[in-house]
Amino acid sequence: MLGSAAGGGFPQWNCNCRNCDGVRRGTIKAQARTQSSIALSGNQTDWLLCNASPDILGQLRAFPELQPARAIRDSAIRSVLLMDAQIDHVTGLYMLREHRQPLDIWCTEPVREDLERGNPLFHLLKHYCGVAWHPIPLDGSHFTMPQIPGLEFSALPLRSNAPPYSPHRDRPVAGDNIGLSIESTVSGKRLFYAPGVGDIEPALWHAMTRADALLIDGTCFHDDELITLGVSKKRARDMGHLPQAGAGGMLEQLARLPAATRKILIHINNTNPILDEDSTEHAQVRAAGIELAHDGMDFQL
Repeated sequence: MLGSAAGGGFPQWNCNCRNCDGVRRGTIKAQARTQSSIALSGNQTDWLLCNASPDILGQLRAFPELQPARAIRDSAIRSVLLMDAQIDHVTGLYMLREHRQPLDIWCTEPVREDLERGNPLFHLLKHYCGVAWHPIPLDGSHFTMPQIPGLEFSALPLRSNAPPYSPHRDRPVAGDNIGLSIESTVSGKRLFYAPGVGDIEPALWHAMTRADALLIDGTCFHDDELITLGVSKKRARDMGHLPQAGAGGMLEQLARLPAATRKILIHINNTNPILDEDSTEHAQVRAAGIELAHDGMDFQL
């Protein structure tokens, strides 16, 4: 886990909610977190970057394996996969512009459209390293990446919302947001990664039940969390994020899974009370056998 927080990170630069103020002052027990991004490898040599957050440079410094130093200019990042076009998941691509070859980027057609029209990042990168785009199939078929041996992937369109700059904001289309199944061809173990989940639909539930480990949306604890704090007029569900609490919430859904399934919340918003490790909400999540992703968290399947 390179970064485990939602957009803005934790603490958020302009936020003085109880969590952000508390972690700055040291008055609550909590860990600072950068914006959501993970790195995957099937051989611990060639790495796939899943999402490129605005905090990418600090995240790379904190994970030396991504800089093997085999040449004067080098990187162990062989490919990049984008789960969506949200600004906190793509801005880091600007920071990778010094790459010696075109960035090998996998994303869906709607995400590519957003990054050529609403936020023309791909066009800007043509003036630097360039982009080699590969479409992610949305029919559930398995695909591999030549640069990432040992891993096999399949994508699942998820119900969520497109970014504010997207031509289909509030009119979502399949591929705006995906969940990703990653299977080790060596161990046969499977990880399901979905940092943005608006609803647990049957296809999503099926993918979750087949996974040995889940990295799943942990944005807000309460649906009205941001409204109660006075920082937004939108509910978590309005933004495409299923809250942990309440009927049909993430806690209730995860409780239906086998105890052996490893369950980890990622993309945790700075307002979420679970970040305070002394809170009742944190205790409730941990008592349910659910972990909280943190920067630098590492595991092998």
